[in-house]
Amino acid sequence: MKTFGVSDFYFGEKDYPYPMGNIQPIGSFHHEMMKADAPAIPPAFVLEKISSHAVPWWLTTEDLPDPNNRVQVIDGKIRLDYTNNNVESFERLKARWIDVLKQAGHADSTVNMHAYFKKRIPLEGVGHQNGTCRFGVDPKQSVLDVNCRAHDLDNLYVVDASFFPSCGAVNSSLTVIANALRVGDHLLERLK
Repeated sequence: MKTFGVSDFYFGEKDYPYPMGNIQPIGSFHHEMMKADAPAIPPAFVLEKISSHAVPWWLTTEDLPDPNNRVQVIDGKIRLDYTNNNVESFERLKARWIDVLKQAGHADSTVNMHAYFKKRIPLEGVGHQNGTCRFGVDPKQSVLDVNCRAHDLDNLYVVDASFFPSCGAVNSSLTVIANALRVGDHLLERLK
């Protein structure tokens, strides 16, 4: 499951200079997994036949920064404001990957995700939250400086995934670790 990733189209293409994303195999895939999201019409043996011949892929595109996206507490309730602003990148990545598989002779037919998945992962399906304390050089556009120190507080550093200005289309854990080590080196140098 997710044993490799294809990032060939991550940075877009000649006619589309925007990030498109990453592709990974899902791995184990059983017809039982399809039942909850499949329309009520197909019987179980149809889903079993589809799953036994299917090679499912996980396509991840990058959420682009939007200054209007935010988490707020209003009247004691958490409110999420989010703009789904990267639909075109997802559609292009999906079309490009289907084309690659067809050219390689490995996609005689495709099943549109709406025939199986009832929806993309919703906003509530969080896995790699980031961007809430983005870093940068302008205090009006960011919370942290380039060393992940709060612009307004000399002794506050934030080294989790919130420093990202944008979500990448891959797991953020290794980048978070690398940045924490970088900031640690900065702090050691600063304390000398």
